[in-house]
Amino acid sequence: MSTEPKPLEQKLQAADTGPEALPWLEELPPRQIVAELDRYIVGQAGAKKAVAIAIRNRWRRQQAPEGIRDEILPNNIIMIGPTGVGKTEIARRLARLAGAPFIKVEASKFTEVGYVGRDVESMIRDLVDSAINMVRGEREDEVFPTAERRAEERLLDLLLPRPPKIRPRAGLHAEPATPPAAEPAPAASPPEEGQTLFVVSSSGEVRRGEGEEPLVGDDEERRERTREKLRKLLADGKLEEREVEIEVTQQAFPAFDMMAFPQGMEGADVNFTEMLQDMLPKRTKKRVVRLSEARRILVDEELRKLVDMDDVVNESLDRVENHGIIFIDELDKIAGERGHMGGPDVSREGVQRDLLPVVEGSTVQTRYGYVRTDHILFVAAGAFHVSKPSDLIPELQGRFPIRTELSSLGQEDFVRIMTEPENSLIKQYQALCKAEGSDLSFTDDGVSEIARIAMVMNERTENIGARRLHTVMTTLLEDLLYELPDVPDKRVTFDAAQVRERLMRIVDDEDLRKYIL
Repeated sequence: MSTEPKPLEQKLQAADTGPEALPWLEELPPRQIVAELDRYIVGQAGAKKAVAIAIRNRWRRQQAPEGIRDEILPNNIIMIGPTGVGKTEIARRLARLAGAPFIKVEASKFTEVGYVGRDVESMIRDLVDSAINMVRGEREDEVFPTAERRAEERLLDLLLPRPPKIRPRAGLHAEPATPPAAEPAPAASPPEEGQTLFVVSSSGEVRRGEGEEPLVGDDEERRERTREKLRKLLADGKLEEREVEIEVTQQAFPAFDMMAFPQGMEGADVNFTEMLQDMLPKRTKKRVVRLSEARRILVDEELRKLVDMDDVVNESLDRVENHGIIFIDELDKIAGERGHMGGPDVSREGVQRDLLPVVEGSTVQTRYGYVRTDHILFVAAGAFHVSKPSDLIPELQGRFPIRTELSSLGQEDFVRIMTEPENSLIKQYQALCKAEGSDLSFTDDGVSEIARIAMVMNERTENIGARRLHTVMTTLLEDLLYELPDVPDKRVTFDAAQVRERLMRIVDDEDLRKYIL
């Protein structure tokens, strides 16, 4: 079969290493959750510990007696620290490890009700959409083999269509499809009227005409033999470039896109576009596509038939209410000095007031039903350079009882960031160079020199934490990546002297430093 990756196949391949293959993050002990985060994030033990405890408490609540279960509320967290120290990376890794609905939102994108923009309840609707996609993906993975078998049968029907039966006219006798046994037919006799003759070539082509193995339309035994030959050719991938004609259902009506609600007004429980599409008859059209594309379309159609969306919605809403996690980044951007009502502070405090009922527990209307937010875990983060957590309104401060501070990163932390994580920056550039057949390596003193220059740049200019490593590495390897296809020596090693030679001119030149590093 074709080796070209397909979206559904990629989903199954990812299931072996993704969240579906692991226990839910809530079921892991806190120490193991921290160990999973340690594989990708250097330091910040306090933040990892607080997040691990909060996640584990979700599982502990499910084991509590039913009478007290609803009274146990999640301990929401605020992570405080400068940019580039790992706040967002913790959220990204939680999203990949958690087997629960998870979204990351920016607090600065929300506005007070009455202002143009997104209202805070849209984060709950986004969380529900995320859960729907997650549960639907799990259900599709379960029935994917069945959908593949059904799609294969439909492909065989396209390659070898069943001939129409010829009904005899009233009062007349139909001619037999094959000659009587006593009178064998000549080897090359043409088919009589009402018969269909098929030929299967060695390449799997099915056509009308004469050949080595004729197939009479009403001869089921021969037709099944031909069908099995085509099945084998399908399995061997010899028919992937064949073009077939399929009938597909149009998924959307472009004219209805104008009726979609603008951003910030998506709170209606009814999606009028979908409602009108359900009321109107389904429109179909015929397409001539390659067999590989036809397989993908047919598998998608079979998956939609096999997956019960009512069950998906019910399961998704339950997961959102009991296991959902929302990461609110840039919370400091909506914190202003209390008592100062000028300029944008009106909207900032208004966003806090709108955020309060969602965090403390309320019922939010979504297109799939009502969602209670009492047991959704909220993890907020912010640099709080200008403002501080105490600038938030007191009611909102009380809804984030746990505060953990992330420390700034130094030279030793930069060295660990470049070498220890499984997706470290050095390993990423080594993979890029490997695509050109080159081996990229750094000596220990070379790595230390890169870390020292990054720290110096953070001290002399704006401190952007570990993100400075990206700018330093990009500048260091710019010429190499440009000339790599033509470099005769495919082994490239950087030591401290080479790093200084390439970077110190920029580091010492203040004008260049402002615009490059």
